[in-house]
Amino acid sequence: MVAALTEPSPPFFREGSHPRPYNGGSTMTASRTKPRPRLVFSTAPFFRYPVREAFRHAAEAGFEAVEVMVTQDPHTQEPHLLSRLAEEFGLKVVAVHAQIYRAVHLAEELGASIVVIHPPYRWQVRFRVWVEDQLAEFSARTGVVVAVENMFPIKIRGDRGVRLHASQALDDLERVPYLVLDTSHAAVTGLDIRDFYRQHRDRIQHVHLSNNAGKGWDSHLPVDQEGVLPLKEFLDDLAKDGFAGNVSLELDLRPWMRDGGSLHDVLVRNREFCERQLTPAGPRG
Repeated sequence: MVAALTEPSPPFFREGSHPRPYNGGSTMTASRTKPRPRLVFSTAPFFRYPVREAFRHAAEAGFEAVEVMVTQDPHTQEPHLLSRLAEEFGLKVVAVHAQIYRAVHLAEELGASIVVIHPPYRWQVRFRVWVEDQLAEFSARTGVVVAVENMFPIKIRGDRGVRLHASQALDDLERVPYLVLDTSHAAVTGLDIRDFYRQHRDRIQHVHLSNNAGKGWDSHLPVDQEGVLPLKEFLDDLAKDGFAGNVSLELDLRPWMRDGGSLHDVLVRNREFCERQLTPAGPRG
């Protein structure tokens, strides 16, 4: 989940591509009914495992779409291998999470509409300028929206947090055209996720959803588990607002990884929790 440590060159893009709708902007004006957020499953918790395992568990738990984190598994790096897995398990790849120069080409080949990247490190000055000045044009030309995820200070010693990433202050985020809101990261930073969404709703393209323990670290708790975030209210905000981006469950599943039955139950409960909250006419609770 860590971006490249060197400053990348401007990434590859394919000339003549047509941009896809993102965040429901064009959809909302073309339809009388509000769009519905798409619930997807992030393969990030399986970064140490073959991605096939992530696809299998996601499909068995009833998910229809996934966000793929590119790892050392070759199946996450080659479009034809991912396409075969998606077809085998009946899943659609709608987002790619990786270094930008690798992910955009992968997303184009898979038909995924969004690439999730981490913000530049503080020493990646050229990359930061490119994100702020050219990212929107690049996304339009490729047809793949490249959105920057909010991060958090890393505590090395004591209580003082060290900010390795640039563009993390609220003033800095104003200069980023497309955003990914990670709710657990926001909790570590002390951001109110409902206020953050209201302030940046036009630029938020994708959500990484999880709860947080409120102890100052990035816990990525299951959404049905007790935590400090108002997730029911937040998801209700998304549904009422007609947010048409992806809501990607990105959970720390390590406590259940060795027990397939328990893992399945956790995934099903979290999917059902989100589906209840994201369905405007559905029950709440």
